[in-house]
Amino acid sequence: MKAGWQEEKLGDVCSYLNRGLSPKYLETGGMCVINQRCIRDHRINYQLARRHDVVAKAVSAERYVQLGDVLVNSTGTGTLGRVAQVREAPPEPTTVDSHITIVRPQPGKFYSDFFGYMLVFIEEAIKAAGDGCGGQTELARSVLAESFSVRYPSSKAEQERIVAILDEAFDGIAAASTSAEENRQNSRALFESLLEAVFIQRGQGWVEKPLNELCEFKHGFAFKSEFFAASGHYVLLTPGNFFERGGYRDRGEKQKYYDGDIPKGYVLAEGDLLVAMTEQAAGLLGSPILVPESDKFLHNQRLGLVVPKDGVAWCNEFFFHVFNTQRVRKEIHESASGVKVRHTSPTKMGEVSVAFPPTVAEQLSIVRKLNAYATKAERLEIIYQQKLAALNELKKSLLHQAFSGNL
Repeated sequence: MKAGWQEEKLGDVCSYLNRGLSPKYLETGGMCVINQRCIRDHRINYQLARRHDVVAKAVSAERYVQLGDVLVNSTGTGTLGRVAQVREAPPEPTTVDSHITIVRPQPGKFYSDFFGYMLVFIEEAIKAAGDGCGGQTELARSVLAESFSVRYPSSKAEQERIVAILDEAFDGIAAASTSAEENRQNSRALFESLLEAVFIQRGQGWVEKPLNELCEFKHGFAFKSEFFAASGHYVLLTPGNFFERGGYRDRGEKQKYYDGDIPKGYVLAEGDLLVAMTEQAAGLLGSPILVPESDKFLHNQRLGLVVPKDGVAWCNEFFFHVFNTQRVRKEIHESASGVKVRHTSPTKMGEVSVAFPPTVAEQLSIVRKLNAYATKAERLEIIYQQKLAALNELKKSLLHQAFSGNL
C-alpha cells in the first residue's frame, strides 16, 4: 500500500452503521422517509420519498439523515448495494426505511465527500454480498461492517485533492453520458416518428377495418408452474419476453422453460405474431412479437396468437408494425380493465380499427422500408450504448486509480 495510506474494516471507521425503521406511512404530513427507489446512480431523489407518522412511531436522533451520510440499499434483487452520499443537507428532517442502511463516518476522520467516493468504489462488491433468494436478497449490517475493507490516505488534504480530481472527471463523464443517452433515445425516436408517418400519411388505396373482420386472437394455454424449468428445449413465452416498443427479447438467466406434456397446437412457428393481452409491466399491453424460431416457443396464456381470416390480405410482419403504432396501442390500452394489472380480451381488441394497404405485395414493400429504418436506428442505438458502457468503465478505472493511491 502507498505510504501515508491506511486500510481498515468499514465498521471500524464509522460512528453509526444501521438500518432505518419500519415506517407508519401517511399520505401527507409527517416526516420524509427515503426508500430504495430514491437511490439510483449515486444520487438521492427526494421526490420519490414517502411520509412517516412520527406520532405513531418516534424516530431516534441517530436515524435522522445527516450531511455526509452514505445510504446503502440493503435488500432486494437489482436494488441491493446501490449507494448514494448525502452531499447536500436534506430539504427537511429525513429518515430512511428498514431496507436502507445509514453509514456514517467517524467525525473528523474524512474529508466528507471522500467518504462517499470510498463507498462508491466498493459498490459492486456490496451488490455481490447479498444473501437470500426469491427477490428477498438481504445485506446484513454485520456483513457490511465486517466484510468490507476501505483504503484511505491519512491526510484529509490528500483526500480533498482526490475528491477535486474525481468531481471534475465525473462531472465530465456525466455530461458525456447524458449526451450519449439522449442520442441513443433519439435514434429510437427517429424510427418511431418514421413509423407513425407511414400510418398517418398512408397511401393510395389504403383501407381501414376493425381487426375482428381481419383476424382472430387465439388464447394461449395455462401451462402448469410445477413443470417450469431453468433449462430445456421449449421456451415458455412470458410477459418478460415482451418489451414496450414491441419485439421479442431473450430473458437470459431468467428465461423460463417447460418440461411437462404440451397440448397439441401450442407450439409456435417462426414468424407467428403474438400480442400481449395483459399489462404486467408498464407499456406492455398490446405489445407484439414475431416468434424467432419454429418448434421451440410455447404459446402461453394471456398472449393472443393473431390468426388471419381466410381471404384477407395479411402479412404478419406488416401487422407487427401496425400493433406498434401509437394509435393502436392507445386504443388497446383503453379497451382494458383492471386496477393493479390491466387486461384486455380478443373481443375488445377486435373492435380496434386499423389501416392497411389491400395487397400483401404493398404490405411487404412497406415492411422492407421500415426494416431498413429500424436497422439503421438499431446500429446507432448500439453505438451509443457502447459509448455509455465505455464511460462507465472509465469511471471504474478512475476509482481504481484513486483508491490504489495512483491518482
